Amino acid sequence: MAIDLVLRRDWNARAPRGDYTQLDSAKGVKVHYTGGRVEPGIVSDHAGCVALVRSIQGYHMDGNGWIDIGYSYVACPHKKVFEGRGLHHLPAANGPGLNAGHYAVLGLVGNSGLVQPPDGILHAILDAVQYVRDRGHAGKEIKGHRDGYATDCPGEPLYAWVRRGAPRPAPADGSTAPPFPGRLLKYPPVLRGQDVRTWQGRMSERGWELAVDGSYGDESRDVCRRFQRQQGVDDDGIVGPITWRLAWEAPLSQSS
Repeated sequence: MAIDLVLRRDWNARAPRGDYTQLDSAKGVKVHYTGGRVEPGIVSDHAGCVALVRSIQGYHMDGNGWIDIGYSYVACPHKKVFEGRGLHHLPAANGPGLNAGHYAVLGLVGNSGLVQPPDGILHAILDAVQYVRDRGHAGKEIKGHRDGYATDCPGEPLYAWVRRGAPRPAPADGSTAPPFPGRLLKYPPVLRGQDVRTWQGRMSERGWELAVDGSYGDESRDVCRRFQRQQGVDDDGIVGPITWRLAWEAPLSQSS
């Protein structure tokens, strides 16, 4: 997978004060925001992102007394992912007793200033999610910090996105999905109809090889599963509302 990773040495991170606790595996990721003001200017100034990440590390180490920045990774508006504690290291940001359950990924938005996450942040969060799944033995859960811990984090806009299934932002061409047909497309038995043909046609447009015949059988199910894995959602082989929408709105660069 492609991830634009900013290594610790590249953002001039301070060395941790001690040894990390090993994190062999996790259920998935919890998404965070800064909880303070984020200057909107960082959207057009990546140096501002670097400075903000360094200041967060300083606060966590000097203010909280932690050994390092509390997050596993940090996502910025430029689709870049800063390495925080990194793979297989216990984060400190999820809350007492909750850190072993999930990696912690921060989106650089706050409760004032830059509040609504730009698409670049959402892409970067999902790149970090896929990275820890691929290399850090993380499961499929994507939750907000507030799930299981009493906090406003990650803020309403980010949390609403998480609750929608954390979809990839729509591609630049503005493609939007037609209304979900109202029934789940699944096999067995073979399911036939125009809704099946519509979905198959869209998947064919995306570059997937399958017959556009209006019959949802084992071939369609296999394509569905591979597409779902690619998009980071449950690979149950069923075209429900989320998988239907992603067929149109996920970036076309993520092709087969």
